[in-house]
Amino acid sequence: MKKIRITDQTLRDGQQSLWASRMTTAMMYPVAERLDHIGFEAIDMGGGGQSGVTVRFLKENPWQRMDLMCAKIRRTPWVTAMRSKGGGGFNVVPDDILLLWIERFVAHGMRQFRLFDPLIDLDNLVFQLKYAKSVGMYTIGALPYSVSPVHTDELYASKAREFIERAGVDAIMLKDAGGLLTPDRVRTLVPAIKKAIGDVTLELHTHCTTGLGPLVTLEGVKVGADQIHTSIAPLANGAAQPSMQTTVRNLRDMGYSVDVDDKLINEVSEHFYKVARQEGKPVGVPAEYDAFQFEHQVPGGMISHFKLQLAQAGLSHKLDELLHECARIRKELGWPIMITPFAQFVGTQAVLNVVNGERYKIVPDEIKQFALGYNGKLLAPIDPNVLDKILAGGSQAIPPKPSTPEPGVPLLRKKYPNISDEERLLRYACAGSQVDEMLAAGPIKTEYRYDQPLVDMLKDIAMRPKLARVYIEKPDMKIEFRRTAENAATPP
Repeated sequence: MKKIRITDQTLRDGQQSLWASRMTTAMMYPVAERLDHIGFEAIDMGGGGQSGVTVRFLKENPWQRMDLMCAKIRRTPWVTAMRSKGGGGFNVVPDDILLLWIERFVAHGMRQFRLFDPLIDLDNLVFQLKYAKSVGMYTIGALPYSVSPVHTDELYASKAREFIERAGVDAIMLKDAGGLLTPDRVRTLVPAIKKAIGDVTLELHTHCTTGLGPLVTLEGVKVGADQIHTSIAPLANGAAQPSMQTTVRNLRDMGYSVDVDDKLINEVSEHFYKVARQEGKPVGVPAEYDAFQFEHQVPGGMISHFKLQLAQAGLSHKLDELLHECARIRKELGWPIMITPFAQFVGTQAVLNVVNGERYKIVPDEIKQFALGYNGKLLAPIDPNVLDKILAGGSQAIPPKPSTPEPGVPLLRKKYPNISDEERLLRYACAGSQVDEMLAAGPIKTEYRYDQPLVDMLKDIAMRPKLARVYIEKPDMKIEFRRTAENAATPP
């Protein structure tokens, strides 16, 4: 009986996909010890990108969060992740800044390091993986998945083998951030990668964006995946990962061994259902299948942003046109994968094309830099006619050949001489007064207080619009609500 291992995404990708990374430390801290004892192979904590969101929107110090959570979770390894070259942002970052992030992650308890490159150009990331191994981290080479003529099984198998030969990674992860894998594709892709990597662990990470994530995960296990990524409901389904509860039950029914504590999983699930209800946050529900997703491949969060931009311009009726434009641009640019930063690059160019009514009339700097190879080697050539427009219409101040950024750490330490490297990295990643605002907010709060049962009951009653009368009685209290003519249109 094969044992299937699990990486938990509840605190990272689950809440990023459904709660826009707005989960505070106080929301996760009360269940930390239970998470530690469930039996996960690893727990994903996030990396540079999540650190920026924590500072900007939650006013919390991500280094302090790591320390607090690592003090509670001692048995299960924490995973931190980064994107090559860009760290957590959109711009190319000096190599020594990237290595400093890794160094400080290790100092704050991160034990596994995962890295991916959107172009699958391993020249961009081998040095980081080797450095992470040199400081004692378990390393994972991630292969971002996409659907295009160039993203073949053969490409992924060769890149997986290259990860092992050049970087000596401990595991390979198939990273399907768009939820684009299908059961049919996984039946050929996973065996191809497994054949290339032998006994090295293969992790499978997918999303439920197209509704296929649960089936893809089960089929992936059947054809060779060793470790899967799931989230605990309600931070599962929707745009997030498959539900841990349902996936584990299905795997056991299929004859696999999954050594996790169901009772603790249910306790964690109950906690987050209460948090979601109290905070008004969405819970993940299974998504309907949408074949159009495979054409445009735009992440769900970006589609919401598109709707807002078009509404502000009085062009809400052009959403489908915009999504088709994204698909067209992606083909013209040589099939970049629609993940950060390329999803944003393509999306911005598509908005400009649709709103201006002329394609490539305005070319953002990032698009021209991409075309010139600033992000790495392209997997396919750019359409020659489009390339001419980009080079002519983009900023002429951009050098035609990218240069290696100068070392950044000495300049950063000179600019901020009397603070820690941790704070220096946050100031490098977060613009303006964001770090000062975070520091002014004070220490992170770790206590989460649920509403009282009576408040919960009243909230539940308020969600029932057809009640004409509600009467509540207990030994020391009586409460009665009646619908009147004045408030007949609203619930009591």
